[in-house]
Amino acid sequence: MKSPTLTIYVAYFIQFFKQKFEYRGDFIAGIVANIILTLSGLLFIVCLFSGEGVKALGAWSRDEVLFIYGYSMISMALFSSIAINLYGFSDRYIIQGEFDRVLLRPLGTLPQILFESFNLDSIGSLIIGLLTLGFASFQLELTPSLIDVLWLIISAASGAIILLSVFVILASFSFHFEDRIGINPPFYNMIAFGRYPLPIFHPIIQFILQTVVPFAFVAFYPATHYFNHEGFEMLCYATPLVAAITATISGMCWSLGVKKYTSTGS
Repeated sequence: MKSPTLTIYVAYFIQFFKQKFEYRGDFIAGIVANIILTLSGLLFIVCLFSGEGVKALGAWSRDEVLFIYGYSMISMALFSSIAINLYGFSDRYIIQGEFDRVLLRPLGTLPQILFESFNLDSIGSLIIGLLTLGFASFQLELTPSLIDVLWLIISAASGAIILLSVFVILASFSFHFEDRIGINPPFYNMIAFGRYPLPIFHPIIQFILQTVVPFAFVAFYPATHYFNHEGFEMLCYATPLVAAITATISGMCWSLGVKKYTSTGS
């Protein structure tokens, strides 16, 4: 028996997709633009390793770095597809008062925010991520087993949950401190650190990416499952656990924020 709530959220997506597909040119252009933007990051890696004498980044080869980058783009694409409303949450929903409308509906407030609109342009990031992962796997002569494929699916989904949970926590601060921009931008930029091998960074940055904002578990740690580097066995498979912990914390922060919410009266 289908859940009425699930049916409503599916209807959200279908309606949004229909609206987007009415303007197919804009829809395709958005995906192409996203692909170009994603390729710029790959171009940086290629240019970095094309320099004279640059064969590795620390102990990490070009193809390993590309593998981690592609890994991260898969999780990033999944996250971006439903997190578009979190980025401008403070301005739109708190200051402009649109959260009042959300509260009037007999549905969960957070799912409404997430499923009210979707970023289908992230399909471009997903395509580039998969292609980059495939290319790097070929260059590294990896022969993925069924377990390897299952781990990719589980860890990529868990990585997306980690990203989503972090930004739900950040959005929940908007209930307490009203600000049009919010605190998302600097943390959004920090996602880029999780696309590279963690050991290349300063120990302080490593600590932040492991604990404060656990972006190291989005791609780097789960990707080490496929490499021969030693020293990552303990944290390699921790991504699903970190996802569960961050999701729980984000749910608590969101619930507390909703209780503190005061209507603008507009």
